[in-house]
Amino acid sequence: MVTVDFHHVSVLLEESVSAMVTNPAGVYVDCTLGGSGHAAQIVGRLNSLGRFIGIDQDPAAIKTGQVRLANASCRVDIVQDNFQNIGRVLDNLHISKVDGILFDLGVSSHQLDIAERGFSYMQDAPLDMRMDPMANFSAYDIVNDYSEEQLTQIIREYGEDRWAKRIAQFIVKERLIEPIGTTGQLVTVIKKAIPAAARRDGPHPAKRTFQAIRIEVNNELGILKEAFMTSVERLAVGGRLCIITFHSLEDRIAKQTMQYMAKGCICPLSLPVCMCDHKPQVKILGKPRVPSAIELEENPRARSAKLRVAEKIGL
Repeated sequence: MVTVDFHHVSVLLEESVSAMVTNPAGVYVDCTLGGSGHAAQIVGRLNSLGRFIGIDQDPAAIKTGQVRLANASCRVDIVQDNFQNIGRVLDNLHISKVDGILFDLGVSSHQLDIAERGFSYMQDAPLDMRMDPMANFSAYDIVNDYSEEQLTQIIREYGEDRWAKRIAQFIVKERLIEPIGTTGQLVTVIKKAIPAAARRDGPHPAKRTFQAIRIEVNNELGILKEAFMTSVERLAVGGRLCIITFHSLEDRIAKQTMQYMAKGCICPLSLPVCMCDHKPQVKILGKPRVPSAIELEENPRARSAKLRVAEKIGL
């Protein structure tokens, strides 16, 4: 159900918008519109010559953006699509270059808090986890159809859970009795799989598995590098790419992609002369920024967030 009640607490709001918006008459893209928290701050800094493009695959985010940005003084375009298609989105809008692009990765507060979306291990709901509700592949398909080996791999790789193999074994055993159809059922299975001593400390025992399944459902990591590189191609010289990450896997991709685009020659050291003709496309602006103590007190979900910023340079 589409609703304008899309509650999401934007993380590193001031830091990201201040880093990105350098020209009030510029063109800026928010690739993860969400609850329009960052978007509202961005359009608030643009004048009538400026332009804002908001992208999201969640129809609730699209509806919220249309309402919350309705009175913006700049031009606003809101597009329902996956940010991996940012090049196509800009082409369809006849936009060649932009002055800033923002990615606020991961799941939104709204998606976590709306039980029926099936993202949260804290609420019982149908197994779903689709960021695009129209997609035909959900968490239910992974939990009930993936082999034990496939489940082990994604829980180990995307959830970084040392109990991955045991969790996968318990899921496969449980679904032989009946399909696992709800988040509550899955949480119960995970708790059975993880020894009691290991459950006493650290985060909720289901946190890592839920993260892994969500990443797999939405192919969250698979689309990042290409989206980041396409974004840099579409930046004007001096334009900024800002990426907010929430866990080590996506942050590693952001870091490595920025480092690659900031490098000059990438030839093997054994070659006496450069053969690659690889030129740096960006310069990295400072170290990753993290939430302040005040922000963490107000929004504990921000504790793992990092903001990385790069600026497009001339070739």
